[in-house]
Amino acid sequence: MKKTPYAPHLLTEIIEGQSLRTLYQPIVCLRQQEIFGYEALMRGPEDSPWESPLTLLSAASEAGLLCDLELCCRNLSISRASELGLRGKLFLNVVPDCFQDDSFAHERILEFLDAAGIKPDRIVIEITEQYPLRDIGVARRIVERYRRHGVEIALDDLGAGYAGLRVWSELRPDYVKVDRHFVSDVHIDAAKRQFIHSMCEIAHILDCKLVAEGVEQEEELHTLQTLGVHYVQGYFIARPSARPPVWLEQLQTVLSRSRSHFHQHSKSVASLVRHQPAVAPDTPLEEAFELFRAQRYLSSLPVVDEGRPLGILLRSELLTLYTGRYGRELYGRKPVVRFMRSEPLIVDSQTLVEDLSQQITAQTAAWPEEDFIIVDHSGRYLGIGTLLDLLKTITDLQIRNARYANPLTQLPGNVPISEHVDELLTAQESFVVVYCDIDNFKPYNDKYGYARGDDVIKNVARLWNDYLDPVRDFIGHIGGDDFIIILRGDDWESQCRALLEAFEVMAPRCYDEQDCRRGGIYAQDRRGREQFFPFLSLTLAAVLARPDVHTSHHDIATLASEVKSRAKRVPGNILFLDRRRPASDDGALETAAGTAP
Repeated sequence: MKKTPYAPHLLTEIIEGQSLRTLYQPIVCLRQQEIFGYEALMRGPEDSPWESPLTLLSAASEAGLLCDLELCCRNLSISRASELGLRGKLFLNVVPDCFQDDSFAHERILEFLDAAGIKPDRIVIEITEQYPLRDIGVARRIVERYRRHGVEIALDDLGAGYAGLRVWSELRPDYVKVDRHFVSDVHIDAAKRQFIHSMCEIAHILDCKLVAEGVEQEEELHTLQTLGVHYVQGYFIARPSARPPVWLEQLQTVLSRSRSHFHQHSKSVASLVRHQPAVAPDTPLEEAFELFRAQRYLSSLPVVDEGRPLGILLRSELLTLYTGRYGRELYGRKPVVRFMRSEPLIVDSQTLVEDLSQQITAQTAAWPEEDFIIVDHSGRYLGIGTLLDLLKTITDLQIRNARYANPLTQLPGNVPISEHVDELLTAQESFVVVYCDIDNFKPYNDKYGYARGDDVIKNVARLWNDYLDPVRDFIGHIGGDDFIIILRGDDWESQCRALLEAFEVMAPRCYDEQDCRRGGIYAQDRRGREQFFPFLSLTLAAVLARPDVHTSHHDIATLASEVKSRAKRVPGNILFLDRRRPASDDGALETAAGTAP
């Protein structure tokens, strides 16, 4: 085959004229069942020899223009993402040669971000593994330079290139993208499932997230979800597009067939902790035997060294050992570390119980007999969890959620909202309750009909899901266009403002073209008079819940309703924060309000 000439002067014209096409492919978070971000993909001019990205990169490399091309791609990817109003992370590909080149200054990318109004913490730099890194030390220093500005790092195409595990351990990326070879037909290939399961374990140890590329079948998606993969992308979800989707409604239906706990009240593994004794690795087996004999409810003993679990000793196995001929005489003085199971199931206490259930069933065809060890976020021993407690908790949650879920959004309704507030107050935890109301919703619903009104309500619920922590935070649907959100992090105000910014971008898309141009609709008000109503907006009325002041959900509900009524007097997207203190002698109140930036 005749080689395509690279014609350096034509490539220079393409780069200087920014004649490249930018496509975006959604990356979906399986836990939140929403778009997490987009990977920016570059294509050359249509019907040109450089339309293929591989041909374009090869030609640019031969012409000595590779880093010039890369900078042009970064600039276009960032600026067009801003123009499209894309939310979430933006993944940008960089070939290692440019990544390690000092002339490919990361300051230029920061300049592009500043010009586009995009914060650096939304950017993920993808280093492809299909080309070798010349100097891992240089790469480490450049990674640290990016991270100082909040930029994250991803290792692309793991398993398809050079020294993947070494680069993973050396660079410690925030994300690792699994090559599509391991994803294709993973639902029918046991070896691929084991590979991905091992990658998930390594990712957990190294504190990074897995992104599975090339998902093309529903069965692959469900298998990856079960294995514990964090994020996915591929043709089954959405093809690369110059105008990518903002919502993936059909994906909600697909994922809900296997799990939907984020839209419901859930519990973490911390609720399953049984505080029971542990033994040191050098403890004689005889002492462990005496513990089992003295405490008949014990089915296992974790073996812990300086707070970190090493393994687990099972009652059934120890009794079998001791009932053998001369068992006690042969083994009684030997250390328990020689008889423990060295690969127990160890679970972070903040893992959702549904995730744990899926993790267990993915690991083995048979339900394991032993208990599992629960640790805190730093890996220190907290206690034991039992499979019976896990099953009972999940069953109770499913029954409870089905009984009280809102039929439109499947979010928890009034009863679980009230219960959750009371639980936090009883636990003496401080938190923020946000009453979320959609402004101008009734005239919108009257004009466009209930179906489009329902879409707005569901989209607001999905927007919140983008900014909530599924373990820490809580969202409930009171009914109609009213939501209650419970936020427990220090960044709650940033979460609310980010939500308002996202809704401000989304709202115009809910209108027909003519109404969109004039900024709203004409409809009848509650007295039957025709009136102009501007775009939909959100009122967020925030209340700081204090266990030392508020005694039950009734107190919080009364205060939140009052604050919402006052906040509704201010038009547009607004976060209204009530900073009330208990009444002083003069009854003074301190109230602060702020609109979306």
